[in-house]
Amino acid sequence: MVFIGAIIGAILFYFQGCSVWDVSTVSIMALLGATLLNAFLIPAMPGHEVRGLGEMFPLNGPSWSLFFEYIGNILYALIIRRFSTKILAGLVFTAGCGLATFAIVGPYGDLCAGFSLTEIEFTAGFLRMLFSFSAGLLLSRVFNPVHIKRAFWMCSLLLVALLAVPRIGGAEYLWINGLYDTLCCILIFPILVYLGASGKTSDKFTTQICKFLGDISYPLYTVHYPFIYLYYAWVKNHKLTFEESLPGAAAVLIGSIILAYICLKFYDIPVRKYLIKRL
Repeated sequence: MVFIGAIIGAILFYFQGCSVWDVSTVSIMALLGATLLNAFLIPAMPGHEVRGLGEMFPLNGPSWSLFFEYIGNILYALIIRRFSTKILAGLVFTAGCGLATFAIVGPYGDLCAGFSLTEIEFTAGFLRMLFSFSAGLLLSRVFNPVHIKRAFWMCSLLLVALLAVPRIGGAEYLWINGLYDTLCCILIFPILVYLGASGKTSDKFTTQICKFLGDISYPLYTVHYPFIYLYYAWVKNHKLTFEESLPGAAAVLIGSIILAYICLKFYDIPVRKYLIKRL
């Protein structure tokens, strides 16, 4: 899916030109090089990538988080899996303190960072991975499910409510928004994972929804962002208002889900079955 996401990003690249990035000056060879780097999760250096925003993966931005997940898996294989539960809890606490510090007293007042190899961005990305990865491992060790009725719907609605909160505090008080991000990521999201894992579906409809969302979540993550670039360029080039841009936003949402499902059924699952059989 990382590979197909890079291919989609390359196909759409020359249709994404706008005032923020000029794609017309990028040569075919440069685009081919960027495609290969993105496909094999090799990050591009700032100042040497095709979009000009300093992204590790300019054809499919979210690949930066998968790059850090590879680092997390390597750390787990070599070191973290040997940690006792107490030492692992200490790692979670330390990483959480680092993440909170970046969010509250850092330069952005949020945790929307990690996409570039600059010092600040790489530090943020590493902290985000280290906390969430180690917190997930800790949860898996200490997890003792509790009986929660309608956990799926309760967690879903709470997540929608949290994500609907606009940025708070303004430019004068960045720490307020940073504190909100910290509470969500360090406290509330792990609780949501715990509650969600404790729930059991009791009807066919909810079970089907859970299975569909679980199956499509990763393919959707890996293919949607090239269309975000396309949508952004469309809005900028036509100077659209928020209301005027809504049909395009809806098209991106629905189209990305459909494309992700097609990729899942006709590419991802068959290719993985083939590789498992052969290797």
